[in-house]
Amino acid sequence: MKKIRATALIAAIALVATGCSSGGGGGGGGDGTAEGTGPIDVWLSNNEQEVAWGTAVVEAWNAEHPDEKVTAQEIPAGSSSEEAITAAITAGTAPCLVYNVAPAAVSGWVKQGGLVDLSSIDGGSDYISERGGEVDSYASDGSFYQLPWKSNPVMVMYNKALFEAAGIDPEDPQMNTYEAFLEKSRAIVDSGVQSAIWPSPTSEFYQPWFDFYPLYLAETDGTMLVEDGTSTFDSDAGQAVADFWATFYEEKLSPNEASTDDAMSAGTTAMQLAGPWAIPSYAETVDVGFMPVPTSDGRENPVTFADSKSVSMFTACENQATAWEFLKFSTSVDSDGQLLELTGQMPMRTDLTGTYADYFEANPNYVAFAEQAESTADVPSIPNSVEAWQAFRDEYSAAVIFGKNSIDDFLKNAASKIDDLVAE
Repeated sequence: MKKIRATALIAAIALVATGCSSGGGGGGGGDGTAEGTGPIDVWLSNNEQEVAWGTAVVEAWNAEHPDEKVTAQEIPAGSSSEEAITAAITAGTAPCLVYNVAPAAVSGWVKQGGLVDLSSIDGGSDYISERGGEVDSYASDGSFYQLPWKSNPVMVMYNKALFEAAGIDPEDPQMNTYEAFLEKSRAIVDSGVQSAIWPSPTSEFYQPWFDFYPLYLAETDGTMLVEDGTSTFDSDAGQAVADFWATFYEEKLSPNEASTDDAMSAGTTAMQLAGPWAIPSYAETVDVGFMPVPTSDGRENPVTFADSKSVSMFTACENQATAWEFLKFSTSVDSDGQLLELTGQMPMRTDLTGTYADYFEANPNYVAFAEQAESTADVPSIPNSVEAWQAFRDEYSAAVIFGKNSIDDFLKNAASKIDDLVAE
C-alpha cells in the first residue's frame, strides 16, 4: 500500500500542477528550435531502477553521438517532482525531456506554454501511434504533447496463504464476478483476517484511481470518467460499482480508516489493488498472486486503470531535433526491453509478450500484467482536473465509505459538479 500511495501521490501532485498552471500563459521559455542539434539535458524519476535504466541509455547514446551529448539528472528535489517541473517551466529552465510525466499534468503545462507539440515534428504522431497503438486519449486538442511511455496496470493482488486459509484456491480464485468476489471476501474475514481488501479511505482526490475507477473502467469497457466534456458515471455501471464498494464498507470487509502500516506485509489485509511494481516489493514478505479486477458479469480481459507515465519535451529546449532523436532512441524496442528488465514496468507498446518473449518466459509472474497492459485506460485530460476529481472523491466518500448520503445522490451531485468544472 505504501508503494501505491507513493505512485498516486506523484500523479496527484501532477494534477495540482495542472490546476495551478491552467490560468496563465506565462513561462515555458520557448526559445528552442525544431532544427537545433547539440547537447541536451534530461530529467529522470528518482526511482533507483529507472535511474539505472536512464544512465545506461544515456551512455549508449553518448558513445555514438559525441557532438550531441545527453546529460541526465534526477528531477530536482522538492515537495514533488511535478512542482519542480512547473517551477522550471515558469522560470524557462526546464530540461529538454522529462521521463515519468503524469498524463494528468500535461494539459496544464500545455496551457502554461511549456510543452513542445510532438505532432508538429515530422513523423511525430506516426511514431507515437505506431509504438503505442491506441493512444488517442493522450492527445490534447488533437496533438501529442506527450509520448505514452510505460504503465503499471492495476490488478487485484492477493496473499496466497491467506486465500488458502480461507478455503479459496490461490491458483484459481474464481472471483471475477461481484457476487463471487463478495462471497469469498466474507470467507476471508470470517477466517480471521482484519480486512478482505483495503483501499485507502482517505480524501485525496487521486484515491478514486485505486478503488472506484479501475472497476468503473472494467464495467464500461474503458469509458473514462469524463468524455466529450461530459461526465459518464451517473449510470447503471456507476451505480453497480458504487454499490459493490459500499457493500464492503457496510459489511466491514474493508475498513473505513487508513492503515497505519503496510497492511499487505502485516497480513491485515488479503488483497489490494496494485501494479507490477508489487512483485519485487513483496518478494521477500508475501507469496502473492494477481487477478483482474472484477465485473458484475465476470467478463474476460476487463479494462483497468493504466497508471501510466509519459515523456514530454519542453519548449525551453534549444536543441529540439536532438531531443526528438534521443526520445526515439530511448523508446526503441531495445531501450524498452531494458526498461522492462530493470524495472518490471510495462513499456506502452503493442504486442509486449511477443516482442519480449524471452523476458516473459523467464519471468512468468509478469505475464498477467503484460496481457493486462493491452486492456487499459487512463484519466481523461480535462480542465480543472484537481477540482473535478476532488468533487468526485468528496461525494464518493460521504456516500460509499461513510454511508452518510445515498449512492443516487453521490452520482448525481458529483456528475453535476464535474460537468460544471469541465465546462469552465
